[in-house]
Amino acid sequence: MATHHLDDLAVFVTVGREGNFTRAAAHLGVSPSAVSQTVRGLEERLGVRLLTRTTRSVTRTEAGERLWRSVAPLLAEIDEHVTAVTDYRERPAGTVRITADEVAARYVLWPKLRPLLDTYPELTIELVTDYGLTDIVSERFDAGVRVGGVIAADMIAIPIAPPMRLVTVASPGYLKRYSAPATPEALTAHRCINLRLPTQGGLYPWEFGSGEREFRVRVSGPLIMNSVLQILQASLEGVGLAQLPQGLVQKHLDRGELQEVLQEWSEPFEGYHLYYPSRRQHTAAFSVVLDALRLR
Repeated sequence: MATHHLDDLAVFVTVGREGNFTRAAAHLGVSPSAVSQTVRGLEERLGVRLLTRTTRSVTRTEAGERLWRSVAPLLAEIDEHVTAVTDYRERPAGTVRITADEVAARYVLWPKLRPLLDTYPELTIELVTDYGLTDIVSERFDAGVRVGGVIAADMIAIPIAPPMRLVTVASPGYLKRYSAPATPEALTAHRCINLRLPTQGGLYPWEFGSGEREFRVRVSGPLIMNSVLQILQASLEGVGLAQLPQGLVQKHLDRGELQEVLQEWSEPFEGYHLYYPSRRQHTAAFSVVLDALRLR
């Protein structure tokens, strides 16, 4: 039987179960004549009568009984499988792919996403860390995470973390040897730890602001790294000055393991946002992730 005859078989099974064309038509949402015509066409293709019709009822013939008992449970099983698949629209299931830098991934995303893995066992989260401005559409990500000021205008962006500061820090040992810089421009005479950006291969310029004045300083030093976590470790070991997110270094400041310099030149700016294409239809899985990450 060709797959395009499944609908005809479904009509036959419904008539055989209801024992009446009118009731079967009401169940299927079509006219009794359409039901009768469908069954007649099925009988003609098979070359055997499946139903015995009277003015009051419809009964299955011997051939019809055999076909009905064989096909009815199979169609019911198909319907169960189809229903199970459509449930994915309602239950959080499947994979949600997100790209973020490692600070956002570790300190913003992970604490909020970790509980979802226990609550929704059919949910898979793929978290890819990088510092590049990834094209989430071409790379087939569901969403990306970046600070608010570097998000494309055609994306929907929601805040997932409060405003943040970049702070300039060094170990007490380093400051004892070299003293603290008095101005951002004085950094050019200091040993600074640079961050290599993957997008264009350049070094990330250090950012400063005071009032309405904002500017960047190109620094140099004995060490270039491509991970802020590595830079943090190097600064703790006294290699040089570093500029890092305050949330990443606050506990080390509290313990006296690092000291902040140029504090008056460090102003808050927009924090991390989750961004995604405005035209994308949300799956249940993505909606759950979105709700968990939303800043409250």
